[in-house]
Amino acid sequence: MDASRHPTAASVFDALGADYERAFGGSDAHRASLELLLERLAPGSRVLDVGSGTGRPTARTLVDAGHEVLGVDVSPVMVDLASRQVPGAEFRCADVRELPLEEGSFDAVCVYFALLQLSRAEQADVLRLAARVLRPGGHLAVATVPLDVEGVSGTFMGQAVRVTSFGEEAFTALVAGAGFAVLEQTSSMFVPDHPAAVPEPHLFLLARRT
Repeated sequence: MDASRHPTAASVFDALGADYERAFGGSDAHRASLELLLERLAPGSRVLDVGSGTGRPTARTLVDAGHEVLGVDVSPVMVDLASRQVPGAEFRCADVRELPLEEGSFDAVCVYFALLQLSRAEQADVLRLAARVLRPGGHLAVATVPLDVEGVSGTFMGQAVRVTSFGEEAFTALVAGAGFAVLEQTSSMFVPDHPAAVPEPHLFLLARRT
C-alpha cells in the first residue's frame, strides 16, 4: 500500500496476473495501433515497452516482426509472465523513471495504458522520458482512458485503484508538449472480456519525436 492507503500499481497487477491479458488482449484497436507503428519502423528497430504487462500483445507483436524489445513493468508477476511468454524480448521489473536509459537509444517507445495510476505530473514526466530516450524522429505509441479525472478511487477488475487521467484533447496536448508531433489519433469503446470489468473509452496516439 502507498502512503494514501491505496494499492500500488505493482500490487494491483500482481493480483490480476494473466486475467488482465484475457480481459484486454483481444483489443482490435490495440493491435491496429501496433500495426501503424510497425509500418514506420526500420528492420531490427529497438523498442522500449513501458508497462509491458504480460508481454502480449505488444512485445510479442514487435518481436515477431523482428524488432528488439526491452519491456519494463513494476509488477514482478507481470514480468515473470512476460519473460515466459515472450522469451525473445528482455523484461525488467522496475520503475522506468529509475532506469539508466541512454538518450536517443530507442527507435520507438510504447506506453499502452501504463499511466493511469500516476499523477498528472508523473504522466508528463514519463512522456518527457520517452522523448529523451528516443532518437530524433523516433516514434511513440501511447494509449490511455481519456477521462478528465484526478485521484479518483474506484474498482478495476475487482481491485481497488486510484486513477488519474486527462480528457482526449488535454491528453493529446500533453503528448505534444512533451516533444512530439501527433501523427494518428484513434478513439474507441472497448468491452473487456471479464465479468468484473466494464466498457471503457480508449484513446490511441501515434506520435513522432520532434
